[in-house]
Amino acid sequence: MTDKPKLTLKPINDLLGEKFFIPDYQRGYRWTERQVRELLDDIWEFRLINKNNTENTFYCLQPVVVIKNGNGSWEVVDGQQRLTTIYIILSFLESEHLRRKLEDGYLKPLFSIRYETRLDSEIFLSKINLEQKTDNVDYYHICEAYMTIKAWFKEKNYNEYNHFLDTLLAKENENPVTVIWYDLSDECINNNYKIDVFTRINIGKIPLTNAELIKALFLGKIKFKDAERIEMKRIQIANEWDNIENTLQKDDFWYFVYNGSENYDTRIEYIFDIMKGKTKNDELYFTFHEFNKDFNMKNRNDDSNEVINDIWLNIKKNFQYFQDWFNNRVTYHYIGYLITTNTKITELIERSKTSSKLEFREYLIDKIKNNLNLSVDEVDELEYGDKKLRNLLLLFNIQTLLNNQNSIDRFPFHLYKTDFWDIEHIRSIKSDAPTDKTDKTDKKNILEILLQYFVGEVTEPKEQIETIDKLENKEEKELAKIIFSQLEKKNINDGFTDAYNAIIGFFHENDDPDNVNSLDNLTLLNREINRSYKNAPFSVKRQTILKKAQNGTFIPLCTKNIFLKAYNTKFSDLMYWRLDSKNGNDDGSQYLKTIKDTLKDFLLPPRENNNIVQGDNNNE
Repeated sequence: MTDKPKLTLKPINDLLGEKFFIPDYQRGYRWTERQVRELLDDIWEFRLINKNNTENTFYCLQPVVVIKNGNGSWEVVDGQQRLTTIYIILSFLESEHLRRKLEDGYLKPLFSIRYETRLDSEIFLSKINLEQKTDNVDYYHICEAYMTIKAWFKEKNYNEYNHFLDTLLAKENENPVTVIWYDLSDECINNNYKIDVFTRINIGKIPLTNAELIKALFLGKIKFKDAERIEMKRIQIANEWDNIENTLQKDDFWYFVYNGSENYDTRIEYIFDIMKGKTKNDELYFTFHEFNKDFNMKNRNDDSNEVINDIWLNIKKNFQYFQDWFNNRVTYHYIGYLITTNTKITELIERSKTSSKLEFREYLIDKIKNNLNLSVDEVDELEYGDKKLRNLLLLFNIQTLLNNQNSIDRFPFHLYKTDFWDIEHIRSIKSDAPTDKTDKTDKKNILEILLQYFVGEVTEPKEQIETIDKLENKEEKELAKIIFSQLEKKNINDGFTDAYNAIIGFFHENDDPDNVNSLDNLTLLNREINRSYKNAPFSVKRQTILKKAQNGTFIPLCTKNIFLKAYNTKFSDLMYWRLDSKNGNDDGSQYLKTIKDTLKDFLLPPRENNNIVQGDNNNE
């Protein structure tokens, strides 16, 4: 059996006759004149809006969080200020307008509020005496609120008093004023969870979500004569809800369909926002209010259970699109790419509804091509800093995976989206080399990384020099000694430039070729790795990246292939990235050729051909 819904929408009318208890860990009543007037204005505005409105709507106050006590009263964990203000408003209307007990007209008495540490406040609240206003701080604020209410109603006539009261105490099917009723009774048995909840709420750590409110709508609107059928329906929706939420909580699934910056604690809410078209400019509970309109019974022939079934089925259908896309390796990669590059998921859902699987796949390819918007010859011209580089290299990694039809590997969008990525030079560039103005700490880090290339993970100076002495290659041994000596100097600046130039010369990267900033020398790399080796030579980068990959760090496949020298048909010079060949057999040329071959279905024809086509059309 499922628990009774913890969160529901409860009309103020349903609070009549209830007993509320304010525990000692809460402060007294402290609402200001402004807060009281805002509440009165909001209720009256709601009354005017609904005057000629035939829809079933409501005005929703903020949460009242409660726990059921053994004596039948409700302990108020949060919401005391709102509850007390409503009490004072009703008390005013009872004494100043009705001039008789509320239950004579509404069949139930005004609710009561008792305070654990301020017993006299309960008595005072039941019969407010303005002459006692200065007796204590609680009386003062209660009297201030009462006078604010009296002044506000002074502008209203007798009928408007009635209209206000009827609005405030409307029943569930009469456009009610409601509170968000949060019952934590089952969570607070034999423990102090209520104090923890109170603390967390009051420091802003428990925001009520649209998803929680929508769930309350679903579970609260189920109406069968048979209690067991109600329970079974609640179980069904609750279980299916949990299955959807659990799937969305898996990061590989979530970051495949989501590319925003909002932190969804309850991720099913993302589906609700999609369905209702919520934008950044909409108010906090926009999606909840839109769903509430869907639950409106007055203008529908269906009974409430059929309406619930229809709405819930539509939610499941939207989620099913996500699952179908995720489970197909091709759509997973193409849709993942499109969402990552800011295509609206609503657009993909709508197209999926009206297309066969083959048509949808062709649509995705065309969509990617249009979004990328690069011709074959433009790829040759891309340089460091171009905004199109990131998307191109991401697609290159994705399509490389897809081209291997025997592979089950998938591009991990969750790792890509939860980290920061740089467009990195494959071989170092002279313009980024350290200078005399470079910080001493940065210089030391550079030298330590370079020394690590020769001695490995050894960090103790004595062991480092022993390792250097064992190096068989004389040139490497000499260079390692230069680096070690530079690190041992008291003033690292002394002789640093000469030492660094010797190192760069050893790795054949002391001069920049003309295409050092072109695509054939650029790749996608994790920012932390990129910035850890400070423009190191290719060989040092290679060692660092392959070690990271070996230890399980995510390195994009194509980046890993670069440092494995997988793109050059001439398997030589593993320690260098050649950009200086004139016959097209250098590493950069082979890498660039592979990119264009891999992405041929997504690149536009050369611009010359485009111009010819345009010219032909113009001639016609």
